[in-house]
Amino acid sequence: MKDPVESEVLDELDQRLIAALQCDGRLTAERAARVLGLSARLAGRRLAALLAGGAVRVVAVPPREGPGSAMLLRIKVLRGKLDTITAALAARPDIAFIDMSAGGEEVTAVLSAAAGPRGRLVFRQLPATSAITSVSAQTVLHVYADATDWRLDALTEAERGELTPAGTPSRSAAELSPFDRDLADALQGDARLTASALAARTGHPESTVRRRLGALLRDRALITQVVVDPRRLGLEVDANLYLQVPPAHLDAAGRALAAHPAVHGVIALTGSANLSAAVWLRDLEALHTFITRDLAPLSVTGIDTVLVGRAVKRPGHAPAGQ
Repeated sequence: MKDPVESEVLDELDQRLIAALQCDGRLTAERAARVLGLSARLAGRRLAALLAGGAVRVVAVPPREGPGSAMLLRIKVLRGKLDTITAALAARPDIAFIDMSAGGEEVTAVLSAAAGPRGRLVFRQLPATSAITSVSAQTVLHVYADATDWRLDALTEAERGELTPAGTPSRSAAELSPFDRDLADALQGDARLTASALAARTGHPESTVRRRLGALLRDRALITQVVVDPRRLGLEVDANLYLQVPPAHLDAAGRALAAHPAVHGVIALTGSANLSAAVWLRDLEALHTFITRDLAPLSVTGIDTVLVGRAVKRPGHAPAGQ
């Protein structure tokens, strides 16, 4: 049973402020008020309540890795063994994403690792586990969008453009200096820490912290992500779709899905189901509409829809049960 407090849907103003934070995780109340047409006092009070109450967290994440650095695992598990398997997978630092299907028979995980450790898990450890009946592993060829790209459909294009800081990616996480890594590590749990708080945590001068932090965010070597339970946004259905798309239409389909407001992740994969999309939707009728209408123009020839029963582990979220 859902906790009624945890699943209470946030009102329109709170959702607009969340959407504003998605544009700029370090957004000030004054700037939010100016763009959204609010009083600074109201914006400050609402933002403080969202962040202090735990409804919303803003975390810092590194830029995503290049192609071939991750694998999508679909693991069939005997009933009654699901919690044991997901707990073991969630404890691994090389797995940042785990979903449990609503039917209770499948675990989806994203594995990021060097070839050696990755091969041992996929080809030796998982198949040797008696509770697991099958494992499929597909290499991620291209990421069209991930959770850091998802935007709640609560702002106008003009508002979103005004709230989004200027800047283009110019560095990868691998290029960060030891100083930059200290800042990135300190911001993982709370990307809204002030420069003075960061200076105290890292031991670096506040003026230098302020300058380097601005450069990291401008270069998108450090990205902010808003973490919020989609049910608080009125999005009750969480689903993963595995699509078959002819190669000539794959890129267009991936780009179209990445731009869809319901989609919070799209990846191209090896294998027959060569495109995967993760969606949040209001209800099952909205999912039906998405499949029958929104996917219709994208040349999809096959679809496997898996409802998510529980998001066990996702970037920015602690594993379930912790």
